[in-house]
Amino acid sequence: MLNVAAVDSSAYGCGVGVVGCGGMSLNLADVWEAVAKVVPEADALVCGPVTRTWREFEDRSARLAAVLGNLGIGAGDNVGLYLYNGNAYSEATFGAFKARAAPCNVNYRYTAGELRYLLQDAEAKVLFFSAELASQVEQARADLPLLRACICVGEPTDPTNPTDEVPDWALDYEALISRSAPAPPIGRSPDDLWILYTGGTTGHPKGVMWPHSSLMGTMEPTFGALRLPTPRNLLEVQANVQTICDTNRVTRQLAASPLMHGTASIISLATFAQGGALITMPQRSFDADAVWRCVQQHRATVLTIVGDAFAKPMAEALDAAAAQNKPYDISSVFMIMSSGVIWSQPVKEALLAHKNMKLVDTLGSSEGTGTAIKVSDRENRSATGRFQLGRHSAVFDENDQPVEPGSGTQGLLAVGGPIPVGYYNDPEKTKATFRIISGQRWSIPGDWATVEADGTITLLGRGSACINSAGEKIYPEEVEEALKAHQSVTDCLVVGIPDPKWGEAVTAVVELSGEATDAEILAMARSRLASYKLPKSIVRTPAVQRGANGKPNYVWAKQVATEALGRSN
Repeated sequence: MLNVAAVDSSAYGCGVGVVGCGGMSLNLADVWEAVAKVVPEADALVCGPVTRTWREFEDRSARLAAVLGNLGIGAGDNVGLYLYNGNAYSEATFGAFKARAAPCNVNYRYTAGELRYLLQDAEAKVLFFSAELASQVEQARADLPLLRACICVGEPTDPTNPTDEVPDWALDYEALISRSAPAPPIGRSPDDLWILYTGGTTGHPKGVMWPHSSLMGTMEPTFGALRLPTPRNLLEVQANVQTICDTNRVTRQLAASPLMHGTASIISLATFAQGGALITMPQRSFDADAVWRCVQQHRATVLTIVGDAFAKPMAEALDAAAAQNKPYDISSVFMIMSSGVIWSQPVKEALLAHKNMKLVDTLGSSEGTGTAIKVSDRENRSATGRFQLGRHSAVFDENDQPVEPGSGTQGLLAVGGPIPVGYYNDPEKTKATFRIISGQRWSIPGDWATVEADGTITLLGRGSACINSAGEKIYPEEVEEALKAHQSVTDCLVVGIPDPKWGEAVTAVVELSGEATDAEILAMARSRLASYKLPKSIVRTPAVQRGANGKPNYVWAKQVATEALGRSN
């Protein structure tokens, strides 16, 4: 068992020529407590009819920290968050940070078996769960001897519905808060952890250990955009928050995507460090009209989404409202941010038709943020659609040499700077992903790219999903983006299926919103792809399956394709 209470970043190579890794001597609980002192009456959390001020956010989280302390939870312990979006997600996170425990995200779509696996892997000692998920928790908990308590969050899915009942084997979240006195401040460390579980596209989930110091380091671009220094002490934290308030630049982030996914949650950490507010919605499934109603009601300035799966229905909802002469008021929106999956240019254009705003498309992973970025607005549209490498990023070939721009060589994307210390209890995967190259520590999770002559990159995709067709490496994401350029293709996934001629035949599973022949779809893609990358077959489906976080379900797509074409998998 890894003693996460005493993580020494030097043991992972963090101190070897890496800017920002361990360089910020701040703990997020200390930072947020400092923020609460500057803006106690400002909004911190908003969900449906419930708004919590920073004073309330800090107080309720301190009470949860006391609850955890009474359960014997402290430095080095892990706490699971099996929760839908809502105020409790952030309160439980803050409470765990205050107690020096590491909160771990849990996908709320997990079955009992999947939940059991993750909590066993995380060695979780407390689980916060949404009341609607009680059945899965009850099935899993008997096989979790380390689990000391299950805390039921009974927030209703709809304000008009009664709160779900708390099972007799669980503790009541609100009752615990009301009965507990706030825990007093304690000494904390910038090496305390936040654990972000990722399943990638295949395999079991694995916990990525982010020290608070690195999380603060990832906020450098955010503070830089505000022309403020990344704070290195609590006085600078408070000075930044005061400046942001005085200049009316307070972030009101609407997490349209799940907080159990890194895109929304990582941004939320920065929102709180600026003294901003996090807005979530009580709906348990994505509703584009509900998103825009929430924007209109709560004056959201920044939206976090996950690619076309969110952005396309949002654009369609704006179109429909405008056609009915009942447009949504989205004047407050300054920026929409996405990460992790394809956000196609046609969908971006559809959003920009309604308002000029920053559309920030970031390339990163649970193992490292800020790998590359595309920023679009009405005045600055990307001519090539390619990503710009981030400040701490590079592309290395298979010999660990930097890829020469314009060479056409395929390489692995790497990000340095403020990165995680590794995977929880998995030294082998840690060694394979977090590597030292020329004296610097890099996170290399497995995404392939080429570097163009102008220094931009063309993303090819994750090696684990790579298709080998007649000896050629073909990456699904590249083909998917080309196919989605056709206006009738709502969504698609590309897989390789067994083929006697090609070894693996490139096959597209597509969801259409209009009429289009295979030839028409392929003609659009042919203008963007080499012929060997084009799908040999197109399989239609009523709906492409993705995770709640927008991640592709390639296992499902391969099964659909093989069954439709009568192949064996």
